[in-house]
Amino acid sequence: MYSRISTVRYTRDCCAEPVERLKEALAGAEAVLVGAGAGFSASAGLVYTGPRFEENFADFIAVYGFADMYSAGFHRYSSLEEHWAYWSRHIYLNRYAQPVGRPYLELLELLRGRDYFVLTTNVDHQFPRAGFEEERLFRTQGDYGLWQCSVPCHDKTYGNEAAVRRMVAEQRDMRVPAELVPYCPRCGAPMCMNLRVDGSFVEDAGWHVAKARYLAFLRRTEGSRLLFLELGVGGNTPGIIKYPFWRMTAANPHALYICVNSGEAFAPKELGERALCIDCDIAPLFAAAVGRAAGEA
Repeated sequence: MYSRISTVRYTRDCCAEPVERLKEALAGAEAVLVGAGAGFSASAGLVYTGPRFEENFADFIAVYGFADMYSAGFHRYSSLEEHWAYWSRHIYLNRYAQPVGRPYLELLELLRGRDYFVLTTNVDHQFPRAGFEEERLFRTQGDYGLWQCSVPCHDKTYGNEAAVRRMVAEQRDMRVPAELVPYCPRCGAPMCMNLRVDGSFVEDAGWHVAKARYLAFLRRTEGSRLLFLELGVGGNTPGIIKYPFWRMTAANPHALYICVNSGEAFAPKELGERALCIDCDIAPLFAAAVGRAAGEA
């Protein structure tokens, strides 16, 4: 359906062209709108398959044959105690125990001193932990660090760090103690993750404030030399970042669209030379852009 245009493939032996084109685009932009998807976190080490999954969920894999953390999260467990044994480990691993990814820190360095905003579907809290200001973030799909009523009977969310740490420490045989299962403080229904999986997702006060800031950024930068920088956005929820970025680039003759994604860097042919698609892993690209040698700590 879409043409793969203006694509450059990055390797360690040939990094100069995409790095320089990225830096040139940043330097020439009056403002930058970053759109970050799961591929950006994967480039920072938050992968849901392979050794990282197998080492932390061997018991669940042995019983259920799970292939990855993502699909395991949708399984209907036999009890709330088992459900929260899985989910507390999932939250702890991806929200509280995972170090801040180097690509996040390098993106912040590349954006320092610039007028920018970040729109992201990632729920791992890497942006705030890397030092991005909340005033410049809109996390549309929720956060692993928040719970909500499963009904939901009200539109408030609740931080879960202390409870999750207890669940991880005290679970046995793939179950948490019954007294650790969280229930809504208002209606008594079970709590659930504040993640957008269906129409019950709670958009709390903070979510609406962030959305308003995002829309204000779009209004303020309309018609400017705006760089749409899309990072690791796949086909799961293209209507949140990818398609709007294409539409807004097409509508603004001064805008530039850059997509960085390994194996999925493409754009509509109608964007012509105002689209640059870099087919590569984000981590080494950003490392080179900030002048860090590959493998350097």
